[in-house]
Amino acid sequence: MLLDSAKIQGSDAEYHNKRLRKKGRTDGFVEPLYTPKDAEQAWDLFEGHGYNRWFTIRDGVEVLFRDAGHILGSASVTLRIDQLGRKTSIGFTGDIGRPNRPILRDPIPMPEVDYLICESTYGNKDHENAPNEIKRFQRIIERTCVEKQGKLIIPAFSIGRTQEIVYMLDQLASAGELPRIPVYVDSPLAVNATTIFGAHPECYDNELNEYLLEDDDPFGFNGLKYVRKASVSKELNNSKAPCIIISSSGMMNAGRIKHHLYHHVVDQRNTFLIVGYCAPHTPGGRLRDGAKEVRVFGQERPVNADVEVMDSFSAHADRHEMLEFMRNQKPKLRKLFLVHGTLDRQEDFRRFLNENGFDQVEIPELHQEYRI
Repeated sequence: MLLDSAKIQGSDAEYHNKRLRKKGRTDGFVEPLYTPKDAEQAWDLFEGHGYNRWFTIRDGVEVLFRDAGHILGSASVTLRIDQLGRKTSIGFTGDIGRPNRPILRDPIPMPEVDYLICESTYGNKDHENAPNEIKRFQRIIERTCVEKQGKLIIPAFSIGRTQEIVYMLDQLASAGELPRIPVYVDSPLAVNATTIFGAHPECYDNELNEYLLEDDDPFGFNGLKYVRKASVSKELNNSKAPCIIISSSGMMNAGRIKHHLYHHVVDQRNTFLIVGYCAPHTPGGRLRDGAKEVRVFGQERPVNADVEVMDSFSAHADRHEMLEFMRNQKPKLRKLFLVHGTLDRQEDFRRFLNENGFDQVEIPELHQEYRI
């Protein structure tokens, strides 16, 4: 992931600087935050630790990871700090996963802490439930690929979201309910990540373990093709045949999906299915908000394709799921800090938490400091 994001940053910086040079500019040039070389040097600094075991990182500071159920290997972090006999516990939820979702185990609540830093991505929403989700997904596929003979483009993050969509398509294929159209996973990182998912069945939930008794490859079926080569990705843009293309990134602000957006958003036969949160300033965010045009590679492209949104695919817990995850914190918690969400959602989530017994809820501003 580090190497992939380093390459994207490098390519984005190069594209930005090239445009400035063409305009004769001598200022405004940017550099990537880190390079592939930096990523490679960082690899040797990683130290792995399992879930549910306290370990010491320095005198007086212990750490505990618990399964956050968000993506493969995700964890909440609890710090237990002993400062001259004064003991304080601090928790960071990270991204909270969702219970009863396919593939991964459910998130495990954190130990009780004095101070908690909590995400708020879906602080004002409740997700669609699973039975309606798969039926709606089927309808979108049928309408786009069969009735309109178009392409269904699904921008999805390479780790987690892509595997969940492929697994759902695998289930439809096994049940004979998937139209006979090709499905492409067009992302080298997603291809690598899917291999890693397949190598770690110990992280699967009971549902997937039972499914494995019927189908030993939940991420592969007839008609599914994993695309590594850029040349094959380009061929997909030129083809007029109906298909499903799953490509990253999920917000459509980087990666091969930008090329699919450029080529396919102008055709009314096609559909873009957005399956999770997109920041407002990204192409995905603008499509979610109903934009009539979207800027891609410096050009305004008319939005003639259909745009569908299914937040139920999101790997982030909704407000009730986050509340349930934190319910055990009430007796001890002194302060709850909301981060990782837009301000309007944080404010709505604070009101929701206040109504459910959490009184000390703060929304920190950028660079704001707290003494605890």
